[in-house]
Amino acid sequence: MSNPPQPTSEEKLAAAKKLLSLPHIVVICGSTRFMTQMNEADLRETAAGRIVVKPGCDMKSPHALWSDPVEAEALKARLDALHRAKIRLADEVLVVGDYIGDSTRAEIAYARSLGKPVRFTHPEVDPDA
Repeated sequence: MSNPPQPTSEEKLAAAKKLLSLPHIVVICGSTRFMTQMNEADLRETAAGRIVVKPGCDMKSPHALWSDPVEAEALKARLDALHRAKIRLADEVLVVGDYIGDSTRAEIAYARSLGKPVRFTHPEVDPDA
């Protein structure tokens, strides 16, 4: 007699979120040049009853945490990994802005590889449209 297939990590996460009755979770992606638009999207998604996660650092703006180029490069790698974790946690991705750079394009591909729905504030920039 064979054992039933074990649930994947993604299936376990979905079951846990359902068991906890968590609201829909949206992760905001996009270039940090659109931080103002991301904040507006956060406001609208939150008002609609969704949990929102988004980039927490705008490395395009000066700050002591990333003033050293070597430290900034290491921080960027950690932030990229953290954002991928946010994508895994989320139920859906919202891409903000009318431009898709390499990092955002990679995030979209990653989300889609996980089967996450992806919405766009500017659907014309969808790389798969």
